[in-house]
Amino acid sequence: MERVWKCSGLRWTSDGPVLVWDGGRRSGLPRGKRVAFAVPAGAVRRCVGARGNACPVAAGVPGRSRGARCEECARLDRAHSVAADTLADDPRPYRVYLAWFGPGMVKVGITAVERGPARLLEQGAVCFAWLGAGPLMAARRTEELLRAALRVPDRIPYADKRAVRAALPGTVAERAAEVSELHARAAALTGWPESLSREPCRVVDHVERFGLLGAAAAAGDVVELVPGGAVSGELVAAAGPDLHLAVGGRRGVVVLDTRLMTGWEVVPRSSDVGELGFPVREFAREPDGLF
Repeated sequence: MERVWKCSGLRWTSDGPVLVWDGGRRSGLPRGKRVAFAVPAGAVRRCVGARGNACPVAAGVPGRSRGARCEECARLDRAHSVAADTLADDPRPYRVYLAWFGPGMVKVGITAVERGPARLLEQGAVCFAWLGAGPLMAARRTEELLRAALRVPDRIPYADKRAVRAALPGTVAERAAEVSELHARAAALTGWPESLSREPCRVVDHVERFGLLGAAAAAGDVVELVPGGAVSGELVAAAGPDLHLAVGGRRGVVVLDTRLMTGWEVVPRSSDVGELGFPVREFAREPDGLF
């Protein structure tokens, strides 16, 4: 019987992105690697549970869900979450950051100091800069200050991030410009919590680490995995949870959000030929001219 694998998600390490599988096994994802797998016919996507515990009823979940959790497990997972504002007594120090994903797409956020830049890599931030560090509630108040005073959001949809990756400015200085300008405006604000130590503006650029420099533009993204479907493609770039795969044919390069893989049992494919058997949403293209 062919062995099946269950994906636990994509993680960013010092060596780059890796796919993590149930049981602890990891698959490194260097650029140029072929990513090839299939969802067996008749397979059902199951809830991944909450906070390390399996779903008690192994509930089925929709193919388009990014969280792969049933309603009850999703509620439990967010019950003690910094991101959901349900954990206010975390004693760890936190950093406040500005992250840039493309022209006009800057967000403010916080992350535990001990995590370093991992959160920014996981979100697919093209570049970022730290604003300051301090206790959790001081970081939260600073985040709210920037949202209110500078109209900076704390969330940007992944679909928007993907759609602009093919048209990023070509130089580090151009990509850093919006973050640098907002950092200066933030530093000039009054009302910062006294317990938050400020940091100078040093913009970190992830374009080369993601492999986006010179990579072929993606034509669209996978909407969901389906039973009986398969994909086989060469990894040309990776940003956040997204794998940019060259599948050939008229599709060229497509984006696979690895969060869509969790909850499915998949089997490896040995084909070296590009293949895509999952639904794809094509990115809107700019018109070539006036007519």
